[in-house]
Amino acid sequence: MNYRHAYHAGNFADVVKHVVLTRLLEYLKQKDKAFRVIDTHSGIGRYDLSSVEAQKTGEWQGGIGRLVDAQLGKLAAALLAPYLDAVRALNPDGGVKKYPGSPLIARHLMRKQDRLSAIELHPKDAAKLKAEFDGDFQARVIELDGWLALGAHLPPKEKRGLVLIDPPFEEEGEFGRLVDGLVKAHKRWPSGIYALWYPIKDRKAVIAFRKALKETGIPRVLDIEFEIRPSSREPSLDGSGLVVVNPPFTLEGELRTLLPALHRLLVVGRPADWTLNWLAGELAP
Repeated sequence: MNYRHAYHAGNFADVVKHVVLTRLLEYLKQKDKAFRVIDTHSGIGRYDLSSVEAQKTGEWQGGIGRLVDAQLGKLAAALLAPYLDAVRALNPDGGVKKYPGSPLIARHLMRKQDRLSAIELHPKDAAKLKAEFDGDFQARVIELDGWLALGAHLPPKEKRGLVLIDPPFEEEGEFGRLVDGLVKAHKRWPSGIYALWYPIKDRKAVIAFRKALKETGIPRVLDIEFEIRPSSREPSLDGSGLVVVNPPFTLEGELRTLLPALHRLLVVGRPADWTLNWLAGELAP
């Protein structure tokens, strides 16, 4: 599997991840006080769905392509509106030709007092991201290993905000880095909201990852699992997960509306399902 994100932009995993991201940001906006978004693996910001890479896989057609004009229930549609607004902002003529990565989605939703730290290690990608935000004083692009940012850039001066950790899983040991990175970050900023993305491909590795998270002793950890097909003999991206630490009290209820609506649109084979599990610090609905 090629993990270069241009091949996978707008796929089902992006949809779920970015929908959750928008719900977290909408919660942070309920207070006037400024917040900061720290995106540790930012990518290039916007993706051309007509590019050779996107057309080679066509994954976006099974993700945002199914969602953008779908008929949804009133409550689900209202909760999805901030996400779809961010997508449509790149596509003023309708349809979906461009797809926003997480830094563009965050920037679209931010108010004038909020700030974005977009971190990207690869020089060419970082250069594209810097060009994207050229002249934007609310967004700072930093060419840096995102794992290092979990120490050097926490806590932010705003003392409110969100850290999105979305590694490419190009190398061995990424699950371990997620756990270690979260532990380091949480020690520096225990009140921050953290969102950690992971692929559901190697089922044993996912089970071990969840066990390791529980053993950290970090409280208030919600695990969101979203599968689109059953496990197959050949390794494939059968689903994706997102771990949210310090989730807003509103999030679980919102996801119990959103996830079944998204699943009906995005599932490709059964048995496959979505689940919400508290790994630590279970809260009442």
